[in-house]
This record gives sequence, C-alpha cells and structure tokens, in this order.
Amino acid sequence: MKPIIVIALLTAACLIGDSMLYIVLSTHWQEAGLSSLWEVGVLLSINRLIRLPLNPFVGWLYKKISTRQGVLLAAALAFATTISYGLVKGFLPLLLIRCVWGLAWTFLRLGSYVVIVDCSTDANRGHCMGMFNGLYRLGSLVGMLAGGFIADCYGLSVTALIFGAITLLSIPAALIWVPTSTDKRTSGEENTSNKSVLWKNRMILRALLTGMLVAMIFQGMFTATLSYLVQAHNSAIINIAGFTLGAASLAGILQAIRWGWEPWLAPWVGKISDGRYGRGMVLIASLLLAICLFTLLPLDIPIIPWLLIVIGIQLAATALTTITDAIASDAASSSSKLLVLTAYSIAIDFGAAVGPFLGYLLNTFVQAYAAYWGAGVILLLLTLAWLALSRADRNILYPKT
Repeated sequence: MKPIIVIALLTAACLIGDSMLYIVLSTHWQEAGLSSLWEVGVLLSINRLIRLPLNPFVGWLYKKISTRQGVLLAAALAFATTISYGLVKGFLPLLLIRCVWGLAWTFLRLGSYVVIVDCSTDANRGHCMGMFNGLYRLGSLVGMLAGGFIADCYGLSVTALIFGAITLLSIPAALIWVPTSTDKRTSGEENTSNKSVLWKNRMILRALLTGMLVAMIFQGMFTATLSYLVQAHNSAIINIAGFTLGAASLAGILQAIRWGWEPWLAPWVGKISDGRYGRGMVLIASLLLAICLFTLLPLDIPIIPWLLIVIGIQLAATALTTITDAIASDAASSSSKLLVLTAYSIAIDFGAAVGPFLGYLLNTFVQAYAAYWGAGVILLLLTLAWLALSRADRNILYPKT
C-alpha cells in the first residue's frame, strides 16, 4: 500500500495549482492578463481536450521509460506550470502552459494507474484504487479552499508561488519512493498488445463505456453545472438557517464536502467491492441510487431536503468512480496493461470534456433540468447493460459462492 499512498499524495501536491485556478481565475482574470471571461473558460477546459491526443503518446512512452521517470517528469512539469500561473501574463502564454499541464497530468495519472495495478491483487485492488482516488483529491480540496482565501488576500501571483513551493516537494518524493519500474510486460505480452484486445473483450468494453459515461455525467456535466443548478432551483442568493450564500459559494461548499469525505469513503467503497458483495453488486446499487436521486433533483423540494439529494448524488459519484476505476484495473491486470489503461484514460477524458458542453446545451435549448433527466436515463441504460452479463462475466464481477 505504501507506493500507492505515496503516489496519491504526490498527485495531490501536483494537482493543487490546477485546482486553485478553477476558483481563482474567474475572479482574478484581469490580474492574469486576460481580456475577457470567455478566455477563462478556454483555459480551464483546454487541458482536458489536449489530453485526448496525448494519452496514446504517453502510453507509448511508458513502454520505453520506467514509471519513476514518467512520474518524475510529470512532477517537474506540474511545478513549472504552477509557478508560471503567477509569473506569466496573457491568454496565449497561459494557453500553452495549460497544454503543458495537460501533458503532466496524463503522465501522472497513467503512471499512477500502472503503480496501482502492479502493487495490488484481485483481493485488494478496489481498496487500493479507492485509497488513491480519496487521497489525491486532497489536492483539489486544499487548492480550492486555501487558494481562494490566499488569492483574495494577496493576489494570484503570490498564491501560485506558494502552491508552486508545495508542488516542488513532489519531485524528491518521486525520486525516493516511486518504484524504479513497475512495468512487468513480457515479450509475449508485447506481441499480444494490439488494439484488437479492446474490441474482443466484453468486460474491457463495458469498463471503457462505463468510465466514459460516469466521467461525462459526474466529472463533466454535474460538476460544471452545479452553480447553475443551485441558482435554477433556488435563486442567485440562498438563505439557510439565517445564513446568506451565493449560488457559486454554495456550489463550492458542496464540492468541498465531497473532497472532504473521499479520503475515507472511497477506500471503504473499494474495500467493500473486494469482499463478499463484489464489484457487481456495489456498482448496481450505486447506479440505482444515482438514478433515483437524479429523478428527484428537478422536483420542487424545499432547500434542505434538496441539498441532501445533491449530496447523495455526490456520494454515488464517489462510489461509481471508485468501482469503475477498479473494474478497469481488473481488466488491465489480466490483459494488455498499458493498452487498456491508456484506452480507459482516453475514455474518461473524453467524457469529462464532453459533459459540460452537453449539460449546458441541454439545459439551455431543451429544458432547465434536461441534463439531469438525461443523466438518469443514461444511468438506467447502463444499469440494464450491466445486469445483462454473461455467466463468465458474472463470475468476474461477483464473489464466488
């Protein structure tokens, strides 16, 4: 477990600058040398879009270099980009820096997946994946909460320099604790590492599809439209127990709550899926919970019960992300590792990139809650697809009795 904890905390340190931008850039964009808010939107999304073509390239590079080298490069790039947020001004230079961060994150995530697959077994892979997911999101929690406070007090430049110093600590951590090489491919595996593996294995295809749809709905659409959702259901100003909050502030608090529970909830969910219930039962239960909550979300419900529904959706998001990652890791451990993990990274990046656009498109041109009705329908179809498993696939997902 030690290498997984180390790389999770290393990832958190690298992520802190990126997460800070999502809170700070929308209010300090002029300090960054930007001329319009639309430039903020482009800068916050380009790192996801650039990862789509970069994933195959980085997957190919990991066949040539060790995991430590890849993670070390990612840490160095993360440090350089975080520092640059405070030193570089203007849209085009920052656009280039965000593309470099996209490359760093691709190296970091794919390297982390390889470490998890190599350092875990079928008996604890869910727990290991949950541990990683929970711990690395501490970077988002610190970046958004502390970043907003420091930027309001001292400005974007000082915030970026402080967070850059924190990210710098990830470089010696990568040198000391990340395994020299966790790549255990054999020559026989290399010969079978071709794209046909992805299309012939039904479990791999289900993992890719599920990862893409879960990322599209939860990482993309729901997260990006949460402020809009709060305002559409209530108003721009919300009064709760005598406290007045803006829609954006409440959305930020709701997101911070999720990142606060993930370090203990995600490992617990993963551990449950390793045990007698199996991945299949936890996956189906989480999907059914999400379907019910998305169905209730558009209803005219008082603010406190409605917020509990939103929190419930985020609980389901934690569970589904953890289980889907574990299923993809299971598939990678029994097949062509780098090929499956690269394809899975592409799938979730594509889903996360499409989600915000699709969410606002449906809510704007169809109906105010169309994206959430649509999410419920998509999750229902996904549930039916997992229920229609063959006997062989059921033996993989469900515990032996």
